[in-house]
Amino acid sequence: MAVRTSEATWRGTLKEGNGTMRVGSGHYDGPFTYASRFESGEGTNPEELIGAAHAGCFSMFLAALLTNNGYKPTQIHTTATVHLGQGPTITKIELNTEAQVPDVDEAKFNELAQQAKANCPVSKALAAVNEITLNARLV
Repeated sequence: MAVRTSEATWRGTLKEGNGTMRVGSGHYDGPFTYASRFESGEGTNPEELIGAAHAGCFSMFLAALLTNNGYKPTQIHTTATVHLGQGPTITKIELNTEAQVPDVDEAKFNELAQQAKANCPVSKALAAVNEITLNARLV
């Protein structure tokens, strides 16, 4: 199986400093600051990257489950809203997915979506998060 490495560099104090985060493939390299993480400043933050990773992992895992059950998904679009609370701690992640899957009924789709939420590798890695919710619907 693949091994992936990403990196981050922080320069300076917490509030006045700044940093960069880079994924190993080089497809993302961007800045982050106190303001981009805890306020509404420009740049990204670790929680956005966790959200992107979770949305991507969930979507791929759901596609695999659907395919393994004889369904061919046309598209799966997932957003992950990551809530950062006191501590700071990630207190909640809301997964919202819309999928186009010919011939699957709502009950089977929801069953497989719940399995994907519980078993995708990023969900497992985020097991310490108190609440991960899922709103899944066929479109």
